[in-house]
Amino acid sequence: MSVEVKLEKQKVIDEIKAKLVGAKAVVVINYMGITVLEADDMRKRLREENIDYTVYKNTLVKRAIAGTEFEGLADVLDGPSGFAISKDEATAPARVLNVVMKEYKKMEFKAGVIEGVFMDQNAIVELADIPSREVLIAKFMGSIQSPVSKLVRTIQAIADASEGEAVEA
Repeated sequence: MSVEVKLEKQKVIDEIKAKLVGAKAVVVINYMGITVLEADDMRKRLREENIDYTVYKNTLVKRAIAGTEFEGLADVLDGPSGFAISKDEATAPARVLNVVMKEYKKMEFKAGVIEGVFMDQNAIVELADIPSREVLIAKFMGSIQSPVSKLVRTIQAIADASEGEAVEA
């Protein structure tokens, strides 16, 4: 192997390592079967959520993750592998990719590492169904707000009824 080829491979390994520093989530998928247009749409959706998606050679990824918290992914790195990496939200890659997979009925999860914990394909699928943090907060706030607003309406109805009785008297 020539020196130039080794340097190029080392550059890619260093790029992978740099992307993994501070990553909250790395999700690996088998991307076979999607068209170029579908891949472009998927990349756009991932970018909108600030998720990096790249396809790397498995051997280079194995070298990059050796001795890191992502080392567990090495066992699933065979065949075509796409890597979705998020430094912001842990569930975002799985959630966005799940929507795309359901829409196109193609691709599949291989595995992932979420906040330092290796998750197999089944665990990633379960994680993908969890709504985003913002949606969970909105649902929580709605559940708190509903009983309070019901109480306010009830008190207002009592006050209105009391006023009506006072006017009649």
